[in-house]
Amino acid sequence: MKNKVYIVALIGIVFDQITKIIIKSNLRLYENITIIPKFFSLRYVENTGAAFSILESGTYLLIIISFLVLFYLIYYLNKEKNNLDNITILTLGMIMSGIVGNLIDRVLYNKVVDFLSFNIFGYHFPVFNVADSLIVIGVIILIGNYIYLEYKKGRKDGSRRKRCKEKA
Repeated sequence: MKNKVYIVALIGIVFDQITKIIIKSNLRLYENITIIPKFFSLRYVENTGAAFSILESGTYLLIIISFLVLFYLIYYLNKEKNNLDNITILTLGMIMSGIVGNLIDRVLYNKVVDFLSFNIFGYHFPVFNVADSLIVIGVIILIGNYIYLEYKKGRKDGSRRKRCKEKA
């Protein structure tokens, strides 16, 4: 099971790094190419912090945090390797690939390449990259799946309790 997580992670890492290479090779820093007017553009920026420029210039701290989270995820995979459903496998692979994708940038360049720029109802959302997307989408799906599984488990337990009370 954990091999599937690593396969998903590898695919995500490769996709993230290829998109960053394409952007760096074809756009100048801060260059903007409009794809969908007033909604989506490609804008090459470099970020020394985390999301929303949190911990700007905190490259070393972000590298340490990334390694700690990766070590925890690997520990969790080894501990739960036989108890993982397909959605958890997919989301853990997505999260790991996002962490590693940005970690590669931080280690090699001391900054992360961002290029996806959205303007949503007049709000210019901070520029991000594929790795960021993989982390956020992976976490959202992972939490949703956990809530769903707990709900499903609770319904089973609740229906069992009800039957036991009826028999008594």
